[in-house]
Amino acid sequence: MIQITPQMRILVAVDPADFRKGIDGLARLCRQALQSDPFSGALFIFRNRSAKAIKILAYDGQGFWLCQKRLSTGRFRFWPGGAEAVKGLQAHELQVLLSAGNPEGTQAPPPWRRVSPQG
Repeated sequence: MIQITPQMRILVAVDPADFRKGIDGLARLCRQALQSDPFSGALFIFRNRSAKAIKILAYDGQGFWLCQKRLSTGRFRFWPGGAEAVKGLQAHELQVLLSAGNPEGTQAPPPWRRVSPQG
């Protein structure tokens, strides 16, 4: 299990990634495009082109973890931008981002949502 701590380095790829890539392809992307070592223990966050899914790549000292979250409805509206290929996030900002919120603002989505409409 991946535990996100305030001391962790969290790096977000600004450009969308090809989600056909698995662990090896994303690790290569870390080295080449992000200029970072995938074995460093940092969390690497990637988003697909349609902004409906994100992947997290992490190395825990024994092997790689690859986690994916795909939204059932909507998109990840906020994504870090800029001229650099990678942007750092803090642990609490990642939690907001994983909830499809905006870590730079205060518009985090509600902590729970009704699954089926009442009718």
